[in-house]
Amino acid sequence: MKKILIIIGSIGILYIFISFILPNYVGIPLAAYESRKAWAEHEQKLNQEKHSDTASIFPKSIGIISDFGQVFTESQRTELSQILYDYDIETTRQIVIITIDSIKPYKDIQKYATDLGNIWGVGTAEKNNGLTIVMCNPCRQIGIATGTGTELILTDEICKNVIENIIIPKFKNEEYFDGIKNGLTELIEKWK
Repeated sequence: MKKILIIIGSIGILYIFISFILPNYVGIPLAAYESRKAWAEHEQKLNQEKHSDTASIFPKSIGIISDFGQVFTESQRTELSQILYDYDIETTRQIVIITIDSIKPYKDIQKYATDLGNIWGVGTAEKNNGLTIVMCNPCRQIGIATGTGTELILTDEICKNVIENIIIPKFKNEEYFDGIKNGLTELIEKWK
């Protein structure tokens, strides 16, 4: 009889421990974990919705030279591609050049270039070392967007000087390829 009372008492204590005490130590951290997990999933869903809305504004990438504005000849695209591929292999830094006919609904090509570079994932994620050059010939605008890792070397001032002093003088003579190539060469030189 004494053994039965001890067993029943042990079961009762175990029941109380499992029902009331253990959940305070396991249940609360578990609930907090589940809450953080649910919040992370919610944020991820919001980011995907945001990017899908923004992504629909931009064209799909067709390579490191995306000449949607049909500014370059085939041989010019090939020459620019070779420069960019060689530089990427040598440094793991990625540069893309995009020509377009419109930046709508944007008004600022710089913001367009930044968002496009982010949506396309230009550069490596861990180094954020991408460079996006966007040219809109009908808009008469050009923008250079840098990743946060890139802008440590290629500052906004350097990019602005390359646009104003190297690229635009060639563009004024409708020498778009020479302007982009010379600007690209200068940016690569400064980025070494």
